[in-house]
Amino acid sequence: MGLGIRKACVLLGLALEITPAPLLASGKQPLAAVQAVGTPSWLNVADPALIIGVLLVVVLLVAAWGCVLLAKVKRQAASITVRSETTARQERHNAQLEAKRSRILEDINSSRPLPELIEAINEMVAFSLDCPFAWCEMLDSGSLGNIPASSKGLRIAHLEIPARAGGTLGTLFAATESGQPIHTDEKAMLEAGVRLATLAIETRKLCKDLVYRSEFDLLTDIYNRSSLDRYLEEQIDKANTDRSIFGLIYVDLDVFKDINDFYGHHIGDLYLHEVSIRMKRQLRTGDMLARLGGDEFAALVPVVRSRAALEEVAQRLERCFDAPFAVEGRVLRGSASVGIALYPEDGSTADSLLSSADAAMYVNKHTKRHRTEMPGQLQKALFKPGR
Repeated sequence: MGLGIRKACVLLGLALEITPAPLLASGKQPLAAVQAVGTPSWLNVADPALIIGVLLVVVLLVAAWGCVLLAKVKRQAASITVRSETTARQERHNAQLEAKRSRILEDINSSRPLPELIEAINEMVAFSLDCPFAWCEMLDSGSLGNIPASSKGLRIAHLEIPARAGGTLGTLFAATESGQPIHTDEKAMLEAGVRLATLAIETRKLCKDLVYRSEFDLLTDIYNRSSLDRYLEEQIDKANTDRSIFGLIYVDLDVFKDINDFYGHHIGDLYLHEVSIRMKRQLRTGDMLARLGGDEFAALVPVVRSRAALEEVAQRLERCFDAPFAVEGRVLRGSASVGIALYPEDGSTADSLLSSADAAMYVNKHTKRHRTEMPGQLQKALFKPGR
């Protein structure tokens, strides 16, 4: 009991020794002064769990905002990537489409056959619309393209191919599966295909017409002088290579001028046309008949064994005039003089062969027997009205 009191006194003495003088002078109790100076912050006395909880909430909110922001950035990046890929894919598609179109235009200006051009146009339309079937039905050439075996389950779009002068040249078709959405550029792509098809068809028709005019006589529908000269040169080269012979027959109409004088040029033109048809029937498949001009014709006989065989062909041509010609209700009687030349016996060039055949024709014309008719009787001899 006494020991405890002594310890308490010692501790109190120590406290009094460390107490500042101002505090002792003020007469205040030491413990109160210590408590006033040592009042702790609310952070030291608050619940640590509450502080940690608030901090966790803040961290979670920041993390959530970061995740949302990251997801948004990823979505935007993915959208940009998709748009870029779509744009790049569309640009590649457009570039390929333009390359196909340019190639078709180049081929139209070349000698590529029309069926191949139409096939290329069908392929371009199918590529542009991403459809499996595209084809053309043309009035004078049938159907060309990838035609489905059955239209069941297909949606078929079509557009007529117009002619520039009016009318239609055919129809362009494109077929897709019924469930697929309609292509946004379907009408534009069909119109582009139709324009190319019109250009291709009419250009080929024009080229064909120009070639025909350059090779054929428009009045008689047989070869012209230019074609004869070309084929004659080719036949000379072939005969030189094969060491063969061929024949040339020169034909001159005897009464053509009289027909023109009595009935005019219209009847004369029709007479020339009928004469050409009849002479072609006397020739073989490989033989060539050409109109040199006016009332003069020539027949190229590429395969002949002898002069006698060539003379036989010439006689057929001369005798085919024995029967009268019916022209617009009139019966016209005509005749012709013929001359032959054999390669290389009568000439080794085209000009020399023509000259030899022409000379032989004139000899025949002036030596064969002609009946002398009075001017008033000429019409009865040459022209007899049809019944």
